[in-house]
Amino acid sequence: MNVIKTLMKSLREYKTAAMRAPFFVLLESLMETIIPFVTASLINKIKAGCGMDVILRYGAVLVIMAMLSLYFGITAGYASATASSGFARNLRKDMFYKVQDFSFENIDRFQTASLVTRMTTDIQNVQFAFMMLIRLGARSPLMLIFSFVTAFIMGGRMAIIFVIVIPILGIGLGLVMRAVMPLFRAVFKKYDRLNDSVQENITGMRVVKSYVREDFEKEKFNAAAGELQHDFTKAERILAFNNPLMQLCLYAVMLFVLSYGSYTIITTRGLALDVGQFSALLTYSFQILMSLMMLSMIFVMVTMSAESAERIGEVLKEESTLKNPAEPVMDVADGSIDFNHVNFKYSKNAERNVLSDIDLHIRSGETIGIMGGTGTSKSSLIQLISRLYDATEGEVLVGHVNVKDYDLVTLRDQVAVVLQKNVLFSGSIKENLR
Repeated sequence: MNVIKTLMKSLREYKTAAMRAPFFVLLESLMETIIPFVTASLINKIKAGCGMDVILRYGAVLVIMAMLSLYFGITAGYASATASSGFARNLRKDMFYKVQDFSFENIDRFQTASLVTRMTTDIQNVQFAFMMLIRLGARSPLMLIFSFVTAFIMGGRMAIIFVIVIPILGIGLGLVMRAVMPLFRAVFKKYDRLNDSVQENITGMRVVKSYVREDFEKEKFNAAAGELQHDFTKAERILAFNNPLMQLCLYAVMLFVLSYGSYTIITTRGLALDVGQFSALLTYSFQILMSLMMLSMIFVMVTMSAESAERIGEVLKEESTLKNPAEPVMDVADGSIDFNHVNFKYSKNAERNVLSDIDLHIRSGETIGIMGGTGTSKSSLIQLISRLYDATEGEVLVGHVNVKDYDLVTLRDQVAVVLQKNVLFSGSIKENLR
């Protein structure tokens, strides 16, 4: 429920469309449930020898009801498509904005490849599930309830078969869900690893080719893809039980209704059940079973998207480890830099510090060179000045003010950093220089 509440905040201006969809689905379901009732009455009228005027009147009513059902269905479909697409758009926007506020520590925790997967594959899964829920998810239970009530009115005791079949189907789907959820949880983690492998390979393509490591990279990618395939196949095998279970319930109901209904008509000479009622009962049986089948499809999609929703919720609920102070300093006095007994490590659980007891004082206007081999924490030292990370102990001052007291934008506007890995963004050279 917490994840749903977090995600629903992104619905915003599409709330109306999300509410319109199930409302028109309700009207569509009502029309589709009443039509067999009217048809059964028409069959009985014809059997009793009614005139053409009665048939035309009933025909006109049925055409109007069918047109209304079509209109309600189209309107519901348009509303659900608008709501789900808009919801996904807002979700991507909210996630992207959230990531922009993340500190390097937050990004290190999620990893870049995982964030990309969450903004693409996971949001797509949630979008499809949301669209199915507000349309088919509303239609199936409504059709199930309306059809069952009218089937009970038309067929009496024969409707008991549905009371037996529905719990069997529910228990079966519950067992499938219980078995498949842990597999999907593992699948999305392996998606992250696969994307990480692709990202590393493309980013470091020059290095890979320079050292002739293509075969090694192919093996690494194939291993990640193979693991993903294995888990997905296992999950799909379990989900495949949905279809035979649905077919079993479908044919059991149809067999019972056809055999018992025909027997009742013949033995009672149409007194307990006439042809019109039998015709309507068959239609309602089909509607009930189609509703159960749609519920099965929704169940599969929701099962797949539940883990995606969790992963999106983790990003949206994540709070940046770097916060602006309540009353930030909005001006940097000069370019002096002071490290007062600074200790730093990238993780709270790390056993050793990256920087230990750094005491460094640079006056404004001075040019200082920091020399050292690879991995001697030169970049880590520089990143503390612009507060890309916070010192674990001690304090870093810029312009004689602790960097934690500055407005983040103000501080970073005054500290120009050219990092080790240079990135050119889309656009002109001028835009990149600026």
